[in-house]
Amino acid sequence: MALRMLRSATEALYVRRLTRALDGGPRPRHVAILLDADGRGDRGTGQTGTGHTAAGSRAGGAKIRDVLRWCDAAGIRHVTVWVLPDDTSAHRTPDRSGPLSGVVEETVACMCTADEDWRIEVAGPLDRLPEETVRTLEEAVARTASRTGLSVGVAVGRSGRSEIVDTVRAAFRQHVSAGGDPRDLAEDFDLPDLSGHLRFPAPAGDADFVIRTSAEQRLSGFLLRQPASGEVHFVEVLWPDFRRTDLLRALRSYAARDRGHDA
Repeated sequence: MALRMLRSATEALYVRRLTRALDGGPRPRHVAILLDADGRGDRGTGQTGTGHTAAGSRAGGAKIRDVLRWCDAAGIRHVTVWVLPDDTSAHRTPDRSGPLSGVVEETVACMCTADEDWRIEVAGPLDRLPEETVRTLEEAVARTASRTGLSVGVAVGRSGRSEIVDTVRAAFRQHVSAGGDPRDLAEDFDLPDLSGHLRFPAPAGDADFVIRTSAEQRLSGFLLRQPASGEVHFVEVLWPDFRRTDLLRALRSYAARDRGHDA
């Protein structure tokens, strides 16, 4: 007990030190967080195998609310979390997708409680999710629509590659339905046409800082278009073990980077 109290007090002092170090420095406006994938978050539960499990995802879901509070306190205005990647929602068997969808519902529900001023926005192909999960997501968006606090983007069942394909299709459908010639759009298609149809919370804009946990140094198809000129930070801890000090260290790294080369 005494050792635990000492560690807690030491971490609190370190948090205050890191917070002071960030005062007045640059910080990202929009942070996107890529949580653990393919079961790494389940190690502490004794469960093995590939793919998210309900136990590991529930532990990760409980952490999300803490991290959102830390981001809010740090002055971050927009946070996007990848709750359920495309490969785990589109190709999962029904007996395993059900429990995970339930975890998504629990996680989103805890984000929109009355004691927080967070506004929930959802991005992703909801048609691939169970009806109850879709209803929970839509209710969360409606319930928090008038809030003015932290904007929380919930990325569900999405991958960057499929999103780009869907975006191009949407642009052409809109152009043709308005009486346009698809050959004209093909000739003039440019980045504004792509950005204008991305299924991404519009108020948040492009992510300027991506945090990836679990020591994996890859984006795994997460937000391939939006953070094209953003910064990426890799954290060598599993998502359920992510601490406030890890977030503040990431923000310190962001503040220390030289962006003089940026256009």
